[in-house]
Amino acid sequence: MKVGDTVEEPHVHKIFTGKVKRIGTENASNPMERPWESGMFKQAVDDKVWLTKTGFTGDEVADTKNHGGPEKAVFAYPIKHYTSWKEELDLESIDMSAMGENMAVLEMDEFSVCIGDTYELGDAVIQVSQPRQPCWKPARRFGIVDLALRIQNSGRTGWYFRVVKEGYVTPGTDLKLIERPYPQWSIAACNEVMHIYKDDLRTAEVLASCDLLALNWRKTLKKRLRGQSANVAKRVFGPNKEA
Repeated sequence: MKVGDTVEEPHVHKIFTGKVKRIGTENASNPMERPWESGMFKQAVDDKVWLTKTGFTGDEVADTKNHGGPEKAVFAYPIKHYTSWKEELDLESIDMSAMGENMAVLEMDEFSVCIGDTYELGDAVIQVSQPRQPCWKPARRFGIVDLALRIQNSGRTGWYFRVVKEGYVTPGTDLKLIERPYPQWSIAACNEVMHIYKDDLRTAEVLASCDLLALNWRKTLKKRLRGQSANVAKRVFGPNKEA
């Protein structure tokens, strides 16, 4: 699918929120079984919920340094990706909300969604800010050490929205696209620049100049232009592997 190919209206099938949860076994010999905290264990919301500048009411994040905030207010993930994950991981338990998403969406994916896309959603207005860069927590949840790398390399990352206008949102609501300032910067294209074509500094510089791309992405790309590489292992493996 290419940008603009979507036939049906993008649709928010379900909304998920959750509190921070601590799980694991103290002093476990396996790093994957040690205690950790996450807000990715979410439950579906049945009625309308208030969407603030930093996310849905009732939703929490554990790591406020790397998750949440205005640029990562809402995490959206295409429902169709779970079919691929079930097959590739041979894991029936991976389904909607498993990635920690706030919105399970239909008729949109990384090829049809672009940086700066602005949508009306219920009473709220939201805007695409960046692709998701998966961390080590989905790997810990499902006991698959390299899952973050698999998500990243597959391109099935999902994306974040910032909230332009607060308001009530109800599950089962269509998204109405009202502005697309950067059709050239699909989520898929951004992922390629960040994770695949790392030596293409010219394109990285162009993407870094996109004013509606989240600041942390622009900073990472600008560091690359200065020859500074990011520590990907820390993000994708974290404490799942012994140092």
